[in-house]
Amino acid sequence: MARLPVVTAREVIHALERVGFRVVRRRGSHVRLKHLDGRVTSVPVHGGEDIDRWLLKKILRDVQLSAEEFLRLIKNC
Repeated sequence: MARLPVVTAREVIHALERVGFRVVRRRGSHVRLKHLDGRVTSVPVHGGEDIDRWLLKKILRDVQLSAEEFLRLIKNC
C-alpha cells in the first residue's frame, strides 16, 4: 500500500468530485459528499489545517477508494 500524503481538505474534495461525488451540504466546518450509488463521507474543512493521514485513510475507506487510486487523482489535479 502506498504511503498517503498529508493533503488539504480542498484537495480531498476535488479528488472525490472527479470520481462522481457531489457536495450535498455544508454544516459548520464539515462538507458532506455523496455518490449516486449511496457512498457518503464527511470532510472537515478547517482553515489552514491539513487532513492527517489517519483521517484520510478513514475517508478513503468510507468512499471505497484505494490509496493508489487516490494518489492518481490528486496527481492529475
